[in-house]
Amino acid sequence: MAADHGELLAEMSTIGRLSATERLKHAQKRRAQQLKAWAQMEKDAARGSRAKADKKKPRTTKVKFPNAVTLLDATARNDLNEVRELLNSGVSPDLVNEDGLTALHQCCIDDFVEIVQCLLDAGACVNACDSELWTPLHAAATCGHTGLVQLLIQAGADLLAVNADGNMPYDLCEDEATLELLEMVMAEQGITQDRIDECRGAKETAMVADIRALVQSGADLNAQDNNGATLLHIASANGYVSVAELLLENSAQVEVKDSDGWTPLHAASCWGQIQMVELLVAHGASLNAKSVLEETPLDVCMDEEVRAKLMDLKHKHDAIMKSQDRHKGTLQRRASSTGSRGKVVRRVSVNERSSLYRREHHKEAMVWQERGRHISFFYHQNGIALFIPSDKNIIL
Repeated sequence: MAADHGELLAEMSTIGRLSATERLKHAQKRRAQQLKAWAQMEKDAARGSRAKADKKKPRTTKVKFPNAVTLLDATARNDLNEVRELLNSGVSPDLVNEDGLTALHQCCIDDFVEIVQCLLDAGACVNACDSELWTPLHAAATCGHTGLVQLLIQAGADLLAVNADGNMPYDLCEDEATLELLEMVMAEQGITQDRIDECRGAKETAMVADIRALVQSGADLNAQDNNGATLLHIASANGYVSVAELLLENSAQVEVKDSDGWTPLHAASCWGQIQMVELLVAHGASLNAKSVLEETPLDVCMDEEVRAKLMDLKHKHDAIMKSQDRHKGTLQRRASSTGSRGKVVRRVSVNERSSLYRREHHKEAMVWQERGRHISFFYHQNGIALFIPSDKNIIL
């Protein structure tokens, strides 16, 4: 049995007189006692837990998950039978998780062809969008699942659907066979480059029209939403250059911060909008603005090309500021100069001005007299002679 606290204190003086070997043996003995006591305690605890469990009533309630969770879980496990049971019991095939992902999205990522067909047969929306505006066709094309791409197209998938990054399914496809299929179908449907550009710019065009209406109505273009974002934040994040130009022409502010302390330049930098970065900086956006987390636009930028542009702009800005500081410093030193040369010049001018003027006017008067002209002298209160030819009708 393990010793209690009092017993340990009592034997301390004895242990101090033991040799090193005896102390080691004593420590081993105490350790063995501790382990034995611990094992007994574990056994007692287990016995007590079983006794308490026996007294409890049998559990009658079961944990029930939301239908969306159940359907997406069955889909992720490729459990076709469970998916069918859920759909037959009335569960909607278009239920989504917190990211807006549907079961059809999940199957297109995992290449579960049978479940995709099952979901489509149950009426699943083939063009459902998640929170990033990805459709199932975006997912299948990105993953290079050629069979699924063909199946989705046959079900009416939109080949020109644009996600939040401005990409269509064929923009994201890197698999050769899948890309050939997409291009072939687009050609068959008569989709031209003009049509592609029109679809890609549709949201930007609509936003320009909306902002023009706001300008005409005199609305505040710097108004912030619940997250503190302005229209310029939105345009900057999406790379809508024409929208940003319109906002800036109508006095939109470039330094407004959202609830995270992000300026529009933070948004443009984070989402790799290089043209927007150049535009905002040209309109005075600060490259050193800091967010709530003390992050500058450069800190939140992951795109290497945009990072290089930001660094280049920052170097140019710093060089200009340094040059201005040097010029300003030079002007300040000359303006506040107390050198002796300046004092001497000013003192000579003050002391000799009157006599200098007097000598010059006297010489000129002599010239006039030699020409037979009459000179009238007037003396200013500081003693300087002023003269006027007598034939000039001038009033002082």
